Amino acid sequence: MKKTSKIIFVVAVLAISVGSQAQYTTKKVRSVHQAYTDSLKNVEYNYVFPFLGQGAYKQGFDIPYPIGFMANYFWSDQGILIDNFQLGYQNAYNPDNSFPLQPFNDSEGNPIIKFGDSRNESWSFNVRPDIWIFPFLNVYGIFGVGGSRTEVNIESIFDNKDLSFTSVVDQKINTAGVGILAAGGVGPVWLSGDFNFTWNKPELLDEATVAIVMGLRMGKTFTFKKKPYSNIAVWVGAMRVDIQSKTVGAIKLRDGLPQDLWDQKDQFVADFNNWYDTNYDDLRPGEKIKADLLKRVVDGIDARDGESIIQYGMDKQVAEKWNMLLGAQYQINKHWQFRVEGGIIGDRKSILTSLNYRILGFKKNKK
Repeated sequence: MKKTSKIIFVVAVLAISVGSQAQYTTKKVRSVHQAYTDSLKNVEYNYVFPFLGQGAYKQGFDIPYPIGFMANYFWSDQGILIDNFQLGYQNAYNPDNSFPLQPFNDSEGNPIIKFGDSRNESWSFNVRPDIWIFPFLNVYGIFGVGGSRTEVNIESIFDNKDLSFTSVVDQKINTAGVGILAAGGVGPVWLSGDFNFTWNKPELLDEATVAIVMGLRMGKTFTFKKKPYSNIAVWVGAMRVDIQSKTVGAIKLRDGLPQDLWDQKDQFVADFNNWYDTNYDDLRPGEKIKADLLKRVVDGIDARDGESIIQYGMDKQVAEKWNMLLGAQYQINKHWQFRVEGGIIGDRKSILTSLNYRILGFKKNKK
């Protein structure tokens, strides 16, 4: 029995969360809150979750209500790296001019199309239902909709700077995922580790892209003098993002190229054809094959064949995986919390705002 009590005590010490901060992270209790803490020790906890919740209350810890529903708005802007580009073309009016998706490299494996600095801006509205399984362990789901704007800079084609251009693609994205959060108290501060996997399906890609996000945070909670159930928490942290590198999709020719290129397509086509006629004989055999394929696409632009389909494949990754976070949360009471968090240092800039509502959930069956 003593061993069980010690285990419960250790678990209770860890009873601290980012989603809804516990009132105290140590056994040092301010005198103004002593009566409140004493009342917690007398709580008869008749709810299923979290497991070991009764033991946490008996130690005087004010654990969050176990079931939550969080509404989030998230925005981010970050650099992306693109390589291993592949290209395919389905001519809407001349099938003989089409070719299947294939690597767009020369005979030595060097990329013919080279990418400069490219960026992605994304936003989403999502809901995050969650439940505290133990006082120190939370699991949750993520379901949302949003949008993405990707700006891809084609730095050069066959090292000819005159043929450089920027392509901007806007698309809607649906998101679903799962995550787990573990948290614990160390002295006057709390620590947490948050890990989630999301499947993000842009409307122009054939398959969903998998993103793996890890967040590490350290903070402190400041309880109001006359409202021990209300507090403000502040924290610093870091976030790492990994995305599935392989991307395959398709887009109409008129949607994948910038509008100013269509407006100046005669000059663009003339520049390319001039380069093609001047340099073709000097190209290596592998380069000639790719030059001929690219000419088919340019001929489609020349004909304003905007219904033709560009198929593409590439390996895509974020330019910098880590960035720093600063955040704060205001807990109005044990039902309602409001949170804001920003990514401020690093290539990735982000803003998260959240409104969280929590309930006690399922009662235990009385025997």
